[in-house]
Order: sequence, then structure tokens, then C-alpha cells
Amino acid sequence: MKKRKLGSTLLQISEIGLGCMSLGTEDNEAISTIHAAIDAGINYFDTADLYDFGKNEEIVGKGIKGKRDQVILATKVGNRWNNSNDKWHWDPSGVYIKEAVKDSLRRLNTDYIDYYQLHGGTIEDQYEETVYTFEELVKEGVIRYYGISSIRPNVINRFVDHSSIQGVMMQYNVLERRPEEFFPRFEKNNISVIARGSVAKGLLTSNWEKKLSNKGYLSYSENECKETILKLSQLLEEEQSLHSLALHYLLHHNVVSSLAVGARNKEQLLDNIKAYDAKPLSTQQITQIQAISHLSKYEEHR
Repeated sequence: MKKRKLGSTLLQISEIGLGCMSLGTEDNEAISTIHAAIDAGINYFDTADLYDFGKNEEIVGKGIKGKRDQVILATKVGNRWNNSNDKWHWDPSGVYIKEAVKDSLRRLNTDYIDYYQLHGGTIEDQYEETVYTFEELVKEGVIRYYGISSIRPNVINRFVDHSSIQGVMMQYNVLERRPEEFFPRFEKNNISVIARGSVAKGLLTSNWEKKLSNKGYLSYSENECKETILKLSQLLEEEQSLHSLALHYLLHHNVVSSLAVGARNKEQLLDNIKAYDAKPLSTQQITQIQAISHLSKYEEHR
């Protein structure tokens, strides 16, 4: 498993990371998947305090017990559950972040977090307070580095200009190429992309026909989805699959440090690793993929 640097940090993270949200709440199966990921050379594990009311962090904490030195641990903050745990609201305040990070440390059973991410963001946020709090946590040694998880251009641009973020987690795949408009700016500022949703809800796997919806996918209608996927499939060479195309297209961008790929169990994890290990794409295939897929842009004012 190859590794890439996260932003301008000293962290070397695996090109395939484990997006832990899909692990579920059954301890044994989830922990087995985490151990299999570590055995396969995956060292980047991405969770959030929002997932399963914090249970996801607890499971990750159990899974990395005794293996903390082999892991780059990432989690997120900003979505605050109410006392009934039936809805959450957005709270990027310094007071809440300092409270939430303590809870995350306890659940993860660690005394530091490698990479702490703001889990969203709006243009109305008092971002100076958020940034100041993250910087304080870095100085205290509670977190090593910080970033954001966002698809809002104005939020992303503000943090690029006014903070020391090391990465931006974005939904990014062959059918969702909008993040590419940010790549030159990220590269200029030594900011990495952590990609989520790399197989487009299963549309970029061998099971795509079962995943196809009459609602289509983002800017694609159902028919456009089908036509695009069939065209992409025609590009495949021996030892390649739609799944491997999906992963390798993203990784051909140097600004992408890791794909936080979800897996409910060890079988799904091994499918992702198999796709990653497949024959890489040629320069010609990359060009053809870009000609086939949409390159829409984000709304300007978000």
C-alpha cells in the first residue's frame, strides 16, 4: 500500500483509507475489518463524532487498541446531538469543539488525534473562533493537524485563505468531478484532498445496474448514468474493472492523498483493496474518462 503526504505535514497516509462510517455497530465484525485493513497496509482511519451517536468512534478505539502507533487517526466535529439523540444542530463554537474533542479522545481511547476536521461549515459561522480553537488544540498537543470536510466553495476558500488546514475532505468520483476546480489552488497552498464517495454509491462497481436509480446521480439523469457507465466500461483493459477505474482515476491527481473508502465488512474491504491493486490507468484512459464524464461547477455563492 503506497502512502502520500497529507498537506505540508509529516504524516504519510495510505492511498486507500478506511471510511469508518459504514462499519456498523456490531463490535466483532467491525473490529475484524479494522484489523484486516491494518494488515493490508492501510493506516488512515476516518471517523466522526456524529456517526452512530459516537459509537463509531468507540468501535474504532477498540479496533486500534495496541496498534495506535500503526494508525493515522482522523475524526470530525461540529454536528451536535441533542439530549434525546434524535436530531443534531450545527455548532462550530470554540466552547463546543473543546468539549467535543475530550469526548472523542475518550471514545477513541487515545490521548491525541492526528487529524481533526470541521464536519461541515456555513458562510455565517464565526470561523475565526473555530480556527483559533483548532490552533489552541494543536499547541496543547491534543490534535496534531486540522482540516475541513466540506463541499461549499465559500467555506473552503475562507479556510484556505485564513487557516492552516492541511486537507479538505470532499465527495469526489468520476461522476462527481466538481472538486477538480479547486485542485490548482490546493496544490499552490499544499493542501490535500481526502476523497469520499469514490464509487458513487456503487454506480462505479460491477453491481452498478442494481444501484441505478430513476433519480439518476447528481447532474446525471438515469439514462445519462447508464450511457456514461457503459462508455467507461468500454475503456477497461485486461486486469481492470469499473471499480479499479474509479479508484485509480482519483489517485492520478497528486493533490489527492487518500480515498476514504467505506466497508461494512472484511469482504467489502478486500474488494476495495483488489481494485486498488489492479492495473493502473494509462494517460490515454485518463483523457478518455475526462472526455466521457461531466465536469460541472459548484454554485458560486454557497
